[in-house]
Amino acid sequence: MRVLEPMIELGRGLWTTFRQTFFNPVVTVSYPEVKRPVRPRFRGRHILRRYENGLERCIGCSLCAAACPSDAIFVEAAENTDEARYSPGERYASTYEINMLRCIFCGFCEDACPTEAIVLGDNYELSFTSRHEAIYTKEMLLEPTPSPELTTPQRVPAGMYTRAVPEMSDPKG
Repeated sequence: MRVLEPMIELGRGLWTTFRQTFFNPVVTVSYPEVKRPVRPRFRGRHILRRYENGLERCIGCSLCAAACPSDAIFVEAAENTDEARYSPGERYASTYEINMLRCIFCGFCEDACPTEAIVLGDNYELSFTSRHEAIYTKEMLLEPTPSPELTTPQRVPAGMYTRAVPEMSDPKG
């Protein structure tokens, strides 16, 4: 009887494996040949968006960097001019870098952005062979322009995007 019990248990295990293998649907995907679609709320690689006229949405306010809990974002702002306009505001992000080794894909940068410039897309294929490649620059993050003539910097008519400053009344009178 002692010899027969292990054989029965072995047969029961083999029957379970046979039943699972041949009578249930396959859930394994042959990646990278077959790519499964991501869920609607998936947070993947960051994208810096543009307006329809080609200008960048990022105004260099650094709120995304302040909201980042892992300190993965670095933003350096510069002033826009009429000869070289990058964004509709007074400033633009001259340097925008995300260290993908530090990023935890929490989405706080997306929530903090007042112009909805940074979004987390659906690209999940992130691989690096060195630490230097893991730092995504502004050029890597910017989405392409709708047409070649809408690239930044753009030359705009003088005063087109400047804010109207209200006249201050003279306090004396």
